[in-house]
Amino acid sequence: MPEKLKLYEAIMLLALCEEKGTMNGMYVEYATAGAIAAELLMLGRIKADEANKNKVMVLNDSPTGDTLLDEALAMIAEAKRPRKLKDWVQKIGGIKNLKHKVAQALADDDIVSHEKEKVLWLFERQVYPEVNPQPEQELRQAMRDAVLSDSEDIEPRIAIAVALANSAKLLPQIFSKQELKDRKQRIKQLENGELVSKAAKEAVQAIEAAVMVAVMMPAITAATTPCTGSC
Repeated sequence: MPEKLKLYEAIMLLALCEEKGTMNGMYVEYATAGAIAAELLMLGRIKADEANKNKVMVLNDSPTGDTLLDEALAMIAEAKRPRKLKDWVQKIGGIKNLKHKVAQALADDDIVSHEKEKVLWLFERQVYPEVNPQPEQELRQAMRDAVLSDSEDIEPRIAIAVALANSAKLLPQIFSKQELKDRKQRIKQLENGELVSKAAKEAVQAIEAAVMVAVMMPAITAATTPCTGSC
């Protein structure tokens, strides 16, 4: 996985159609929020407190230097009561314009461009066509290596990226139907956090729980833009 690529940027890269710059996938907000929570866990800024029903406690609320991570960390630090990780994934997923903020971060790094286009000559929408394909190519290859091999030496961020992409229904863009069928057990291993650190495992489990809640509650909807053609 490219060193400079944040987990939340990785998920957005997979969700963006390369040429059109529109967003694909389901529950991308929650996958993105899960990636933000995972970054904070692995940076040692937060942890699930086993002594308090696994509710999140802040270990260090000083700025990380990343705008989105700092916004999420401030939300957790300033909360009136502690919440479980899955609840924070949901709340972070509700940050206004979260998907566009992440896409803009990719634009700032010159990986995508930020453009506006007219729809039916009436409506305007923001799109983010890819201009530097290398980071996504490296990400996809790292994810393929993790899923298609039986190695137990897996980079935690790649394992989390696989779990996040699966929760957002993005894996079919990276693997064939046959590969997904053949490696179903391996993907399950990565999702369960069996091959990664405790912090990464907590993040993966929180993401899955948050997405399940989103699916079960019709009031919570994930706004998606259908992507037709090649993504």
